[in-house]
Amino acid sequence: MTSWSRSLDQAGITAPRLRSDFSEQRRLVARFARAEYAAVRLLLPAPCVPDIIAATAFMHHSDNLIDQGSASERAAAFTAWESRVRAALDGGSADLPVLHALLDAITRHPQLRRQVETYLDGAPEEVHWEGFATESDLRRYVDAYSHPAFMLIACLLAPRASADSYAAGCRTFIEASQRLDFLADLAEDLRTGRLGIPEDALTRHGVTLGALRAGVACEALGELVRERAAQIRTGLTASYGLVDLVEARNRPFIRALVTIQELRLRAVEEKGAGLVRGSAGPSVVASLRVLAREHRAARVFTRAFTS
Repeated sequence: MTSWSRSLDQAGITAPRLRSDFSEQRRLVARFARAEYAAVRLLLPAPCVPDIIAATAFMHHSDNLIDQGSASERAAAFTAWESRVRAALDGGSADLPVLHALLDAITRHPQLRRQVETYLDGAPEEVHWEGFATESDLRRYVDAYSHPAFMLIACLLAPRASADSYAAGCRTFIEASQRLDFLADLAEDLRTGRLGIPEDALTRHGVTLGALRAGVACEALGELVRERAAQIRTGLTASYGLVDLVEARNRPFIRALVTIQELRLRAVEEKGAGLVRGSAGPSVVASLRVLAREHRAARVFTRAFTS
């Protein structure tokens, strides 16, 4: 793994203040998304790592602002944040480190600006989200918010050709991942009162909100988890098509991203109806095996490319 200082050098980030701001984002991402941070550092080419970190930090910062408090508090926080971000984009400068790093990343990846604007356009869907009545509502949420949020990072790995196929593949992956998040975080979401499983799915299986809030791990909930897990697996399997669309140097990262989601899905399936009492995540050992395998693949490519 290339040192962080060399990654900054190879990305052309030389100004002391910029290096400090990027380093601050690195520390934040390493704290709140350890597995993803490890994958980025181990599997992606060093020159693109700082910009991936900057985009990830921006997404996390934004999501935190609009995911806390009451609906009115979330709306007020988003209004202030959107104004600040758009002013930074239009003026080309920002004092806040997370925005300063983002603006610098945009100078190397102009497509990132459009993705930031698309993300801001769709963020009200997250601000006002309280739950879903139907599957159509969930898909609209993914289209408006989850997909643009993922594309903040994914656009930095986009192929020069097959852009439409790549965007569609990212949409398939993030819908499966979002559905998986809603299952894995069922107990936590119940505590906040914002459930990610549509009401029509609950009704079809005879699962009531009252039973969920009471922590009842009934057979009907187990059937619901199995049904949704099968749907998620279909999406993740299709997502491996992204591997062939990106440049060879980025394939280990994409492959690891999908594989680790499959490990998460397996953990969710094993917990089943017990998800109502607590979240489920993949084995750390299994995740490390995936990263180690793909790290070897990344090193093989690097040696071949530089020899």
